[in-house]
Amino acid sequence: MPSMRSPYWLFVVLALLLAGLQYRLWVGEGSLAQVAEIKQQIATQQGENERLLERNRILEAEVMELKRGMETVEERARHELGMVKEGETLYLLAE
Repeated sequence: MPSMRSPYWLFVVLALLLAGLQYRLWVGEGSLAQVAEIKQQIATQQGENERLLERNRILEAEVMELKRGMETVEERARHELGMVKEGETLYLLAE
């Protein structure tokens, strides 16, 4: 009779081991759900990084243009601050 119990206990131990591994695969740390969530976060962050890199490229081009000449400075002063050159007359039309 003792030889009949040994395979049964071995089966129980292996089943518990398999259940523990399955738990970790589906629910525990490093589970498939956690991996999928991290991949989604990575994709979101990469999109944000691309957006910020494009913004940085635009700002860098603007800085370079401002360093090169006064035309850009003058254009910004006219557009953003409403400034005029000496000797010019500004006409504001009210609606």
